[in-house]
Amino acid sequence: MGRKKRDTIEFRFYEIPQGQSCLALLGEKWIMVYGKDDKYLHFHNLFEVGYCRHGEGDLILDEKTRRYESAMVSVIPANYPHTTYSHEENFWEYIFFDIDLILQQIYPDNPSKQAEAREIANKRADLFYEYQHPEMAEIVKRIMEEMRDKKPYYIETTNSLLRAFVMLLIRFQTTRDADGGGFKDVEDRGAVMSIRPALEYIDREYAGNIKVAELAECCNLSEAHFRRIFQDGINMTPMDYLNLVRIQKACMIMNKTDHSMEVVACECGFTTFSTFNRNFRKFLNTSPYQWKKNKDNYTNKLLDYKINALKGW
Repeated sequence: MGRKKRDTIEFRFYEIPQGQSCLALLGEKWIMVYGKDDKYLHFHNLFEVGYCRHGEGDLILDEKTRRYESAMVSVIPANYPHTTYSHEENFWEYIFFDIDLILQQIYPDNPSKQAEAREIANKRADLFYEYQHPEMAEIVKRIMEEMRDKKPYYIETTNSLLRAFVMLLIRFQTTRDADGGGFKDVEDRGAVMSIRPALEYIDREYAGNIKVAELAECCNLSEAHFRRIFQDGINMTPMDYLNLVRIQKACMIMNKTDHSMEVVACECGFTTFSTFNRNFRKFLNTSPYQWKKNKDNYTNKLLDYKINALKGW
């Protein structure tokens, strides 16, 4: 199955459980017909690694369609549009992690090395057979089993395995460049890929005083052209998307700290509390106080806790 025609794209915000290094989506819940209810490509804020336990179908990576089957591994950076389609029930399992946090552990006190490694690791999405890169596949499966079994010291073990995986990923991406592999043709990429540097910049610098001109410069586009491509691809203005990310970050902070709402607003880049409150209501249809107070009503579990950047929303 090829890529369907789409008017829009979904932004999904995933949160790593407090105190852990990754979010794992495991078990029978993920045995399903993939793409059955998905109308759009989506991208998210964390690096995704998937392992196909059984089944076959199509993995759509921006404008590219890759055929997958059992015992294949997918690696998809944050802010990379993708989705999965199958005709019958398939079984995928996934881990999500923040590659910046892992690189900070690998290269402490060396921001330039972190930035260099991040650029290499995030360069492309890909799909490969387990037998092609057995070391990477084995680490992925080990992480999944650690997260499934939760034996003593599983958090520390998982963290160490993630660092090893990221280093093998960087080697893999570097080798792909040397071999001429991967999705390197910029002219074949869709609108979202052309603005991906801006999405990554927002994800890192959301608390700063970001201007649209800065985002356009990140993408080597004129401001007018950037605004048009951003609106067409994400169906939101750049500043609306920035505020959406800020609200998601605020939810993370509120969930993990007892900071006052005024402090949370400041930490997420809102210059006034009234602006924070207005945007919170816009995106989550409730006040930050109510969200914090009623966890049962405003859950932040992965599958319920997401905001879709959809046209008309």
